[in-house]
Amino acid sequence: MNNLFKFSIALGLSVAVISCSDTTQSEDTETVKETALVVTEEPSELPITNIPSVTNGAEAYFSPDGKSVIFNGKMGTDTTHQVYTVNIDGSDLKKINAVGDDACSHYTPDGKRLIWTSTKDHLDMHRGNYSDPKDYPQGAELYTSDLDGGNIIRLTNNEQYDAEVGISPNGKIILFSRQTDGMIDLWTMNPDGSDQKQITFTPDWQEGGAFIMEDNSTILYRAWKKSEEGQEGRDMHLFTVNVDGSDMKQISHKSGTHWAPFPAPDGEHFAYVTVFPPHNYEIMLRSLKTGEEKRLTNSESFDGFPAFSPDGKSISFSSSRGNEKGDRSLKLYVMDVSSLNLGPKE
Repeated sequence: MNNLFKFSIALGLSVAVISCSDTTQSEDTETVKETALVVTEEPSELPITNIPSVTNGAEAYFSPDGKSVIFNGKMGTDTTHQVYTVNIDGSDLKKINAVGDDACSHYTPDGKRLIWTSTKDHLDMHRGNYSDPKDYPQGAELYTSDLDGGNIIRLTNNEQYDAEVGISPNGKIILFSRQTDGMIDLWTMNPDGSDQKQITFTPDWQEGGAFIMEDNSTILYRAWKKSEEGQEGRDMHLFTVNVDGSDMKQISHKSGTHWAPFPAPDGEHFAYVTVFPPHNYEIMLRSLKTGEEKRLTNSESFDGFPAFSPDGKSISFSSSRGNEKGDRSLKLYVMDVSSLNLGPKE
């Protein structure tokens, strides 16, 4: 998930912990002809390209071959956010699901299937709001499907909030967040939905936006305190924990926003989002070993939801950069980080 959690930002952009802001356009965008990449340049940033044809999308995660991404979008005649895939050159845009409210989604590591979140089977329940932890959709369930959205298999069935899903690099563990009686914890299960296990039991922390690192045993995630829920400017911190729930460690301590972490393929670094005054959301790179940080984006617009390509040469992210005043929609971008040597270790 990273991501996964989503919350309203004071900048005036409606960004959800699991899906992006609301906008529409008139044209049908389910299939798109190949178009050229649009290159943007910002001071002190590495090369950035826009993924064309995505007029309103967020939380883009790469396919195993790095040639496409899966994301949540609200485009064309969509009345809710839906799961889409698209090539990074903007071609072959596909809507994967068209029923209910969708959220975080991923390719399986073998590239053969997709895993995604939706309320598609609970349209009779209170709709809820992926942006409000006090009103998360309790009918959000997890599914897998073919690459075109066919052959859907439902993985959870409990009418709770199951979302912020991820999958281990070896494809053996599905990781997700579940909300029970207002408390959010991390859970794991097998790829077929069996052996569902709760792995965090904290009395106050609300865990989510979690991903399993390259070692297939360490989880990187963010959390906030339920006792501070609803407070403007509440702290959000980063943690690691083993997939069996042991050895939980808080790795950010300075007050502020530490959000949407995503591990690099080198097993040492991760990207995350922080906020610079007054309300400037930027993407950072941090070393787990040394704590050393590097700022990756430098824009007055919202930049968030970073995700590495499997080879570590690119980061996808969502941004409002380039929008006209008053346009709250997010677009998808790819940053070339090949110069940072963040690829898998041999």
